[in-house]
Amino acid sequence: MAEATRLQRDNVAIVVPALNEALRIREVVEGALAQAARVIVVDDGSDDGTVDRIAGLPVTVIRHARRMGKGAALRAGFAEAARQGVQAVVTMDGDGQHAAADIPRLIDAANRHPGCVIVGARLRKRVSQPLHRRIGNDFGDWGLGWACGFRVVDSQSGQRLYPRAVFTLPDVPGEGFVFEAQMLVSAARNGARIVAVPIETRYACAGEPTEFRKSHFRLVRDLVAITTHVVGQVLRHGDVARRYLKARGEPPVIDDPSGEFGPHIPHAAQGPGSPP
Repeated sequence: MAEATRLQRDNVAIVVPALNEALRIREVVEGALAQAARVIVVDDGSDDGTVDRIAGLPVTVIRHARRMGKGAALRAGFAEAARQGVQAVVTMDGDGQHAAADIPRLIDAANRHPGCVIVGARLRKRVSQPLHRRIGNDFGDWGLGWACGFRVVDSQSGQRLYPRAVFTLPDVPGEGFVFEAQMLVSAARNGARIVAVPIETRYACAGEPTEFRKSHFRLVRDLVAITTHVVGQVLRHGDVARRYLKARGEPPVIDDPSGEFGPHIPHAAQGPGSPP
């Protein structure tokens, strides 16, 4: 089988879905441009001058006349990235919670685990994450692991790397934040593993010098929507008990060369179309 194309800054696009991100969008995009040659910003009907803040920067901007949700924004960004012919897409939010400096680590992990989805898992400094968000994330990981067929870490993180075989998957269902959950399920059902790369947790809290806007994610509302969707996926595939036991017996793959959160095992996971 042909060797997978090595990912690097010239064949990876960074997709930034943005809704009313005037506060931080320019520094987010400038940080992204320092890590990749192609940056795609999808403005999802912002009314606070978000696009004006990135005027003059060498990025592709897609504008929605009205708010269509994060799922629609990501689909638009993926379609443009596919048109530009890139081999992978990195997603990051426009509010500054994701550090662009982590992108090379995601790319390196993707080269060690070809064909896999790489998730920037908020494991470092996790104590700064509000308790209710931690509980919600753990619950989401439990449900999504069941649907994927193996345990996952930080399934709610928006900082991810999708290889071309995944971000070009057709007809992935789900809107809003449900779409991001479904991307992991669809990737798993097409043979891709999910690999976690530990990153820092960054939230507005005491001692955090960075200002963030209020999250668009509403824990109860969005977690209920995600859970309802995922449970439906599990039930439709049947053999519920056996799939649950199988999933719980498959530990998550954590790519952490430091060894703090897990052993670094090159090619511990491979996705569809990757070399044996």
